[in-house]
Amino acid sequence: MSRSQPAAPSALQDRAIADLRFIRETLTATTAFTALSGLAFIAMGVGALLTVALTYRMADPLLQVAGWVADAGVSVGMGALGAVWKAQKTGQSLRTGPFRRFLLGLAPAIFAGAVLTLLAVSIGQYTLLPPLWLLLYGTGLLAAGAFSIRVVPLLGASFLALGTVAAFVPASGPTLLAVGFGGLHLAFGYVIARHHGG
Repeated sequence: MSRSQPAAPSALQDRAIADLRFIRETLTATTAFTALSGLAFIAMGVGALLTVALTYRMADPLLQVAGWVADAGVSVGMGALGAVWKAQKTGQSLRTGPFRRFLLGLAPAIFAGAVLTLLAVSIGQYTLLPPLWLLLYGTGLLAAGAFSIRVVPLLGASFLALGTVAAFVPASGPTLLAVGFGGLHLAFGYVIARHHGG
């Protein structure tokens, strides 16, 4: 009976490299997205409060909507720049699975919000917009928060609560937009900046 020959060193090395690659990919896939910038959230909150101040006295609801849509665009830009800054600061990559999953959780709700905003404006149902925006943003944060730090789902749930109130008390809509997009972003941005590295 012949003894089996030991594996060649190059075969063992190839196997070890393949195993390490598998472990690294598995760890990356299960890692939470932590490159959310609390400072960007604070800037988004300040921007929302400025939008409230600018749109408060506007008589034309279409101009109010335009102001909020502009604020949303600026907020997306600030969030993206904040994520890039924090990822560079902490040595994370935005090309990995956690970031993609975070975006896939958030993007459908944002897309639905854009479509339903166009529909509500086209039929003149402006009072539907505050609950719609609050509820869909909260939904997106809850979905994306499954792949992020714990405060993100909590922020999403807070937006859902405000959106529910706005749905049943339409007169509170403008105030709740200020509380949500202004106050909640400021408060949670501070928590993220203080306890999650910026």
